[in-house]
Amino acid sequence: MISIIICSRSTQIDPIFFNNITETVDSAYELIIIDNSENKHSIFEAYNLGIKKSKGTYLCFIHDDIRFHTKGWGKAVISIFQSDAEIGLIGIAGTKVKGKMISGWWDCPEEYRVMNIMQHLNSGKTEHWNMGWRDNSVEEVVAVDGVFMAMPKKEKISFSEKFKGFHNYDLDISFKVKKCGKKIVVTNQILLEHFSEGQVDANWVKSTLKIHNYYNKILPLTVENNLSKDELESIDFENLKKMIYLAFTYKRPYLAFRIWFKFFLKHPKNKFHNYFLREFIKLI
Repeated sequence: MISIIICSRSTQIDPIFFNNITETVDSAYELIIIDNSENKHSIFEAYNLGIKKSKGTYLCFIHDDIRFHTKGWGKAVISIFQSDAEIGLIGIAGTKVKGKMISGWWDCPEEYRVMNIMQHLNSGKTEHWNMGWRDNSVEEVVAVDGVFMAMPKKEKISFSEKFKGFHNYDLDISFKVKKCGKKIVVTNQILLEHFSEGQVDANWVKSTLKIHNYYNKILPLTVENNLSKDELESIDFENLKKMIYLAFTYKRPYLAFRIWFKFFLKHPKNKFHNYFLREFIKLI
């Protein structure tokens, strides 16, 4: 049985969404709704409450603003887990490379992203992101997006409640699965539609810094054996610049300083430091 766990922003989920789940899962399941309408729980806490309540062999964490387009997605999840006992986490979008520098899972060259999802954008457009497949319906990755995540309950992995808020729970669980020596995969056997984009703000940057500091010793992660040290460092440098720019944009100079300082210690002669210090002084 699959335990489907939802952290809901309202007291009840949309009836259309409920019907969509029941009509498409095509497998024995239970639905566990964690009512977070009063914002009492972080998403880490809410999902852990769902795990404690669950009775299923498999756990499936999903957002409350999606619709499934694949009938039988529950059977697909079970089949993937049964095909390989080393798989500890399944998603529908993820990355084959995760550098040491703070970043979202998606902050990597496009050739390392693997996904199959219909995504609504803030612009009003809907795009079908379908990329990264190498003639396989399942691809190994190192981290997945939190819109859809499934894992076997027997692994007894839970979310780290030392982290607060609603950001980076997907990186947290991905890094934990990797620390346990299990594989993470994404599949194109499940297509869903996601009706909102994630929110990148100052809180997200702060959360991302915190989670990368905590898991620093296991990073970088990659399933690409031919990825050179120089390419990894190039990815990290681009992410460094992006994160510092975001911190400056949100008027958080000391957050930018914390991000920059670790890079300075490692690369004290980089010309980027001149730019950073000029912009930092403007804001303090």
